[in-house]
Amino acid sequence: MVTAAPPEAERPSVLRKATRSATTTPGRLSVIAVGLLLLTVVTGLIGALTLQGKQATLDDLVDRREPLAAAAQQIFRSLSDADATAASAFLSGGVEPADLRARYERDIAQAGMALGKASSDVGGDSNASDQVAILSQQLPVYTGLIETARSNNRQGFPAGAAYLREASGLMRSKILPAAERLYDIDYERLTAEQKDARSFPWAAAVLVLGLLGALVATQRYLTRKTNRLLNVGLVTATVAVVVGLLWATVALLVEAAHVADAERNGSQQVDVLVQARINSLKCRADETLTLVARGDGPGYEREWQQLSATITGEGDANLLRQAKALASDDAIAGEVQQAVDNADAWLAAHRKVRELDDSGQYEEAVRFAIGDAPDSAAAAFGKLDKNLITALNAGRQEFFTQTTRAGQALTGLVPGVVVLALVAAIGITMGIRDRLREYR
Repeated sequence: MVTAAPPEAERPSVLRKATRSATTTPGRLSVIAVGLLLLTVVTGLIGALTLQGKQATLDDLVDRREPLAAAAQQIFRSLSDADATAASAFLSGGVEPADLRARYERDIAQAGMALGKASSDVGGDSNASDQVAILSQQLPVYTGLIETARSNNRQGFPAGAAYLREASGLMRSKILPAAERLYDIDYERLTAEQKDARSFPWAAAVLVLGLLGALVATQRYLTRKTNRLLNVGLVTATVAVVVGLLWATVALLVEAAHVADAERNGSQQVDVLVQARINSLKCRADETLTLVARGDGPGYEREWQQLSATITGEGDANLLRQAKALASDDAIAGEVQQAVDNADAWLAAHRKVRELDDSGQYEEAVRFAIGDAPDSAAAAFGKLDKNLITALNAGRQEFFTQTTRAGQALTGLVPGVVVLALVAAIGITMGIRDRLREYR
């Protein structure tokens, strides 16, 4: 007799078999093993990618982001110094001194090289692209006006002063604001990457803690089922996860501390010094252009008074005092203190320049403004600028040192996390497999 096959609806489906199997202890253990393995793989992958991203951010800070911010600052510094130098050369009358001419040409060349470097990273930022375009288009116009002013000045034509003031007006109204905005953009990018570098990886931390909790819960479950206190495989996996968690936590704390030091003692201090130097350069140009204007430049003197307060005034508005408070060591603090002293000396020299000019002693005022006497305005400004350059370089070095140390704190962590995840996966597999064998 042939037995008829059961109807299709009565045949157990694969899903029904799997569901029924999961209600048994071996089935539950298999499901737990698969879940733990998947969670381990995801945790290891996310953790490794997160740590690799932090390492890449630190490398980018050192190799690209900070040098680009420095290049943008160099553009402003060189162009502002070129403007002040051109005015000083004009005051010399006739054929300008060779050293001032060489300094002006060097400033323009440095600005061009820095602009080329800064423009290499504008990317999709339309604002940065606009500033680079302004600088590229207007700089040749400025240099052309300066050459025309020089030519007229050599021949004794009064039109030379008009061309010089037109050139300086272009520099102040379009070129320097574009350079300053470009620096602000690059500095904002720098601080954003520093913030990202020291941020806590919450997603990876949640996954690690979740995996650790799942391992502990699985071992408690097995203890109740088998009356065995320890499962060697799962204990090994748990230890691997704990080691990875502790290692990563300590490394990230050290890394974040170094990034914070690089920000406070490096980039923040440099930014304050950059602002102080920008203002001092503007003041120097104002000082010389006031004399070029010969009684028709009260606006330059008003700006000098406003800006000089940021490097010679009392209280928190004094950028040099802010920089001294941020100094990471006595050497930098001492350099900034010298800058404070030289700024005060420059203030005293400027007052003398104005007294001579206002009393009708124009030639004496010019000599005291651009001459090489130890107590001249030019000498005091030169000392101040040298102090600022030295402090800026020290701040940049502190940034590189601390950021490099931050990267060193993560050395070996990415491959270490991968290896520990593999150890955990093997431990889970061995631990669950041994219990499954007991049911066969």
